[in-house]
Amino acid sequence: MSELFDPVLAAGPVRDEVSDAAWLRALLDVEAALAGAEADAGLIAREHADRITEVCREGYFDTAEIGAKAVGVGNPAAPLVRELTTKVGGEAARYVHFGATSQDVMDSAAMLVAKRALEPLREELDAAAELAARLAGEHAGTVQAGRTLLQQAIPVTFGFTAAGWLSGLDAAARRLAQLRPAAQLGGATGTLASLGERGPEVLAAFSRRLELAEPALPWHTERTRIAELAGALGELSGVVGGASRTLTLLAQTEVAEVAEIAEGSGGSSTMPHKRNPVAAVAAQAAAQQAPGLVGTLLAAMTQEHQRAAGSWHAEWRPLTELFRTTGSAVYWLRTSLERLRVDPARMRQNLDATGGAILSERVTTELAKETGRLAAHDAVTECTKKALAGDGELADLLAEDPLVGKHLTRDHIARLLDPADYLGSARVFVERALAAHAQRKETL
Repeated sequence: MSELFDPVLAAGPVRDEVSDAAWLRALLDVEAALAGAEADAGLIAREHADRITEVCREGYFDTAEIGAKAVGVGNPAAPLVRELTTKVGGEAARYVHFGATSQDVMDSAAMLVAKRALEPLREELDAAAELAARLAGEHAGTVQAGRTLLQQAIPVTFGFTAAGWLSGLDAAARRLAQLRPAAQLGGATGTLASLGERGPEVLAAFSRRLELAEPALPWHTERTRIAELAGALGELSGVVGGASRTLTLLAQTEVAEVAEIAEGSGGSSTMPHKRNPVAAVAAQAAAQQAPGLVGTLLAAMTQEHQRAAGSWHAEWRPLTELFRTTGSAVYWLRTSLERLRVDPARMRQNLDATGGAILSERVTTELAKETGRLAAHDAVTECTKKALAGDGELADLLAEDPLVGKHLTRDHIARLLDPADYLGSARVFVERALAAHAQRKETL
């Protein structure tokens, strides 16, 4: 936690769900669920399970103290279990952590933290997607320059641009919805030998109590569940990064097609004239941290034998940080879209900056029907070069060209150079993205 940086780089509601307090609560919930599951299976007395659960829910445990003691054993579960055992006291204390290993507690707690953090993350994601959907619908006919390799290309609509963001957000949301965090319970080497024949029964009850998926067998060194989380969060951060990068470019002074409007936001420390897209910038900053964290979690998948030395320990911090930074990225994208003001007039002005040159391809295509592709290409290219050099309006130059003018009238050329008349299937694609979004919402 950083009081200096977290307000920007760990903003939004996900942060609290992966805090030290949230991890501690998850660790205690795991111990309570374990005792309850063993009572369900008849391995321990119900009164002992109830006592353990009572202390887990009502006892005071100091995260800093537990963390400090973790250095002696390499994980915080062990000192927590020791303190919990002391607080439970009496006969019930004998059954604290019965049959489990520290990794069972850490892994199950990680899955519980993930499950709880996914809830506000999905809510933020749904809110951002809804804003993108609104922009797509409202601006389905707002003509905008398409841009490829940062250069103007043939026109699109701003609704089409926003529909691209929406499609990515919806795809990421569907992947998050498919995640099924699973419980972990295997004991020393994954066989649950200390529970005798009741091991599978306890695992089932344990998973049910935590409301986590029940695995077919313990996954101490089979880390695809962590990888699935990492991949889904990384994918979402990539979607947010792409949308926020486009927003920052569209908000440049020279482009000025969108702007974030919010009281007290967007100023510069030295230049009073600036109106920075702060939310989009923060979304970009948060999203860019995800790939490294994903890479760390994927690298940690290489785990040996039945319990690994160091690799599962390597997951705790990057998984926590990945949730924090992804949650922040989505929060800031939602904020940016809430603040967004779209300037259709400026979009049209930017489209006209090339005097119709971005639609020269269309003129070539039309002319080629009469002259063949190569001749049409050469004639239109020559006229376009003259227009860009300032030798006249493109429409006039084309009409005056012997080859072009022979086959195309001035009015026909003007229609061909009209961006609003060359949008292909942009509106259809927007409608399809909106329909897919509506369908996803119905499944929520």
